[in-house]
Amino acid sequence: MKKIVLSPKDNERIKDAVREAESKTSGEIVTAIINESSDYAFYELLASIVGGFLYYTICLIFYSDISGLLQNMFWSYSDIFPTLFIGITTVLVIGLLYLISNINGVDRLIVPSKVISRKVNRRALLFFGESGLFNTRDRTGVLLFISLREKRVELLADSGINDKVKQEDWAEIVNNLISRLKENRMVDGLVEAVNSCGEMLVENFPIKPDDENELSDDVHILED
Repeated sequence: MKKIVLSPKDNERIKDAVREAESKTSGEIVTAIINESSDYAFYELLASIVGGFLYYTICLIFYSDISGLLQNMFWSYSDIFPTLFIGITTVLVIGLLYLISNINGVDRLIVPSKVISRKVNRRALLFFGESGLFNTRDRTGVLLFISLREKRVELLADSGINDKVKQEDWAEIVNNLISRLKENRMVDGLVEAVNSCGEMLVENFPIKPDDENELSDDVHILED
């Protein structure tokens, strides 16, 4: 998987947006980007095995035709040849299907959408804990989490915010960011999302006189 690289200019744009948003609210906004939230290896292998089983079943149906073909191919023919042919080619088919299933984009056709959404959500929740967002003074942390391969966005807010702002209120921010991702305008989308989060937060969580910047404003580039 290609490593995520943000130019210093792009990183600074996002960082400045976070600073600007947090200058008006007691909320803490954290941004994170990951290539993919899971390798989905189990589902890719399962799909390959199912494909191999279908191939094996078809070979059994046409066993006599395969046997006849092999008899014409070899001077010295043995009854074990069709069995060996079917067994070896089935393994090769499974391997080929597994390689194909690992092509970027193909896995999203194999893995159920609900599974992808669940994997991205779990990875975002894991980082929410790792980053310390759950431990801000007023429990007002917000995470903007982008999973590139899945083209999924998670916006997670701590309990202090969820008591006043419903998840549905974040939907427009998430949808706009996803649209920018599909347009290959991730940085623009992330800056816009940060600005929108800031506007949402300032209504319910204006900045306090003793406010401190508790978390880093830099974009977090996560390992897969």
